[in-house]
Parts: sequence; C-alpha cells; structure tokens
Amino acid sequence: MRPLRYSINVTLDGCCDHRAIPADEDLHRHHARNLGQADALLLGRVTYEMMEAAWRPPTPAGAMDPFAQTINAAKKYVVSSTLEQVDWNAELVRGDLAEAVQQLKRESGKGLFVGGVQLPLALTELGLIDEYEFVVHPRLAGHGPTLFAGLSKHVDLKLVSRLELGSGAVAMRYEPRR
Repeated sequence: MRPLRYSINVTLDGCCDHRAIPADEDLHRHHARNLGQADALLLGRVTYEMMEAAWRPPTPAGAMDPFAQTINAAKKYVVSSTLEQVDWNAELVRGDLAEAVQQLKRESGKGLFVGGVQLPLALTELGLIDEYEFVVHPRLAGHGPTLFAGLSKHVDLKLVSRLELGSGAVAMRYEPRR
C-alpha cells in the first residue's frame, strides 16, 4: 500500500499563500527530493493549474532546475469536477474521493504526494493522509489563507523528523496518532 504524504509551506503566523513564502534553491531541492519519493502527485484543480502555469516547460528564466525537472516528469492525478480534461502527464480523478484515493493508495509503489489546501483538508477529514510535512518559514505574513480552516475534529500528530533549511525554515514531518 502506497502512503499518502502531504507537504505545505507555511509562515510562522499560519499563512499558506504561496506568494508569501520566500523560495530559494535549498527549498526547491528539498521539495524535489520529496517529489522524488513518490510515484505520483495528487492535486486539486487550483493547485494543478497553479503548478502547471509556474512549472510546465518552458519554465521561467532562473527556475530551479531540479524541482522543475522533477515536477514535469511526475505522474499527476487531478481531483476536479469542473475540468473537462488535463494533460501535463495528468489524469482526472472523478467520483467518490475516498474510494478513488483508497484505490490509488492500494497500488504498489513508493507513495503519493499531495499539495494544496482544500484537497488536503478533505483528505484529512477522511483520515487518508499518512504523513504531514509543514515547512515553517521565519516570516510573518499578516494575512491568510490558513491551513485546515473548517476541520471538523482534532487530529493529533506525532513528530517523526525535523530538518532545518539554510534559510531558517524548518521542515517538520508528522504522522497521525492512530
């Protein structure tokens, strides 16, 4: 069974708006390593469209090559009821979210990697995320959006690893306490 891992960048005051997060080569290398530990990405429509606009070739001048290469090569599953079609090595996921994700997890392989805000909230509600990584950046943004807004119940987590990046950001990995 493939584990489903979630990773998100967040500021010290809880903002997860990608425009508020300072990105550098160290951060992109870290996320490229994360993506390299998965067979596929699971993305909602908003995250898929944002990532495709930012990273699909040709990538912007000065793009972090290892991350761009890794995300471009990755298989992507896109959860959307509004998109008619996807490309960029992607496949649409339709129907019951729990059933679809459980089926993807049952396939053999290294794992699945999910990003974004709304889809991980739904997957957390369903108890389907096996590992959470919060990359906390030493910045106060003063605005939202924030993570897990509207979560219906507490989810207790156990710290399994911690890594400090050169920028002072700290990547903390947690597993749900079951």
